[in-house]
Amino acid sequence: MKGPAVTGPFALGAALAGREQASLLRNRIATDGASGGRLRVAGREYLNFSANDYLGLADHPAIKAAFNAGMGRYGAGSGASPLVTGYSRAHQQLEEALAEWLGVEAVLLFNCGFSANQAVLKALLGKEHMLWQDKLNHASLQEMGSQLPCKMKRFAHNDMAALERQLEPNRGLIVSEGVFSMDGDQAPWGELAILAARSGNWLMIDDAHGLGVLGPEGRGTLAAQGVNPACVHIQMGTFGKALGVAGAFVGGSRELVEYLVNFARHYVYSTHMPAAQACAVSKSIELVRAADESRAHLGQLIARFRQGAKDQGWQLGASDTPIQPLLVRESSVALQLAERLRERGVWVSAIRPPTVPVGTVRLRITLSAAHREQDVERLLDALGVCPAVTTLGEAHYG
Repeated sequence: MKGPAVTGPFALGAALAGREQASLLRNRIATDGASGGRLRVAGREYLNFSANDYLGLADHPAIKAAFNAGMGRYGAGSGASPLVTGYSRAHQQLEEALAEWLGVEAVLLFNCGFSANQAVLKALLGKEHMLWQDKLNHASLQEMGSQLPCKMKRFAHNDMAALERQLEPNRGLIVSEGVFSMDGDQAPWGELAILAARSGNWLMIDDAHGLGVLGPEGRGTLAAQGVNPACVHIQMGTFGKALGVAGAFVGGSRELVEYLVNFARHYVYSTHMPAAQACAVSKSIELVRAADESRAHLGQLIARFRQGAKDQGWQLGASDTPIQPLLVRESSVALQLAERLRERGVWVSAIRPPTVPVGTVRLRITLSAAHREQDVERLLDALGVCPAVTTLGEAHYG
């Protein structure tokens, strides 16, 4: 039941009405659980092609057991910020495991990737600095960059020539993603490392969607592309995608981590992640490092989906990762398609502006190692019987 209209200086109702009229209004849907590539909503089970659980670890019994054991030892919460009493032996052991896995000197834990990204930019960049960002970087990076006193320049997506024209020597930080969250493609990290070294600027990777999925032992985009981690000054990754838990980290030199411990306000003034959560992530890392078979299976599913979707005439993004954007351009079309898929027991999310640029509306289809071949075939069958072009318009075909 709606309450009385709110009056005052903020036109909330008008803003919401505008979003609704443009088919851009966002709504939450309460789920009843998800596991094994499935999702339960209102008593019905769906094939889940919307999650970021790329290796199917979110419901893994060994990770849940580690979480429970951690709660038995440390309790349900950390109780304080990390500089008070919130930093435990479990946090320390996780940081050490991450540093060894990723080939960096030191690691610092954060509650989420959004705060990790913003903490780094805010702590490092002053009015004397420059910040260069790919235009498709995550909102956490774009938003903080626009609020800082430094000058920010955005270069066309993965356009290294455009970036090189913008660069000034020894002025600041270049930031891009390993795997772009809405497009699924990768940045050219070998080229980025060369440009950073030549210009004397620092380089940062947001590898939230590459970690665990790409490279030997799932070490991420840099490992997959053969880039020495020493060439990238700052690594950020998250635990809520392929690792199946939650939280994030920033890795780099010991000096960088010590600096962030002292100057990163998002770290200093936040209650730390529960130690039990750190125990769960440590177990997840063990599983991820040994998950080559799961990564191979995931690669086969990606290839099958791409071939099947292309055979049906859908326009896909240039992605060989679990993130497969199916471009439909119009928000109303994307919402209708998502609803028709749900009617057939397949859960796929429509992604609309401002999350993606105007004119690039899509169904963001994500695959998981928890899916079976027959699950992908069922997704393709559902796409194949979606409403005819005359019903939804030509926008959803390439």
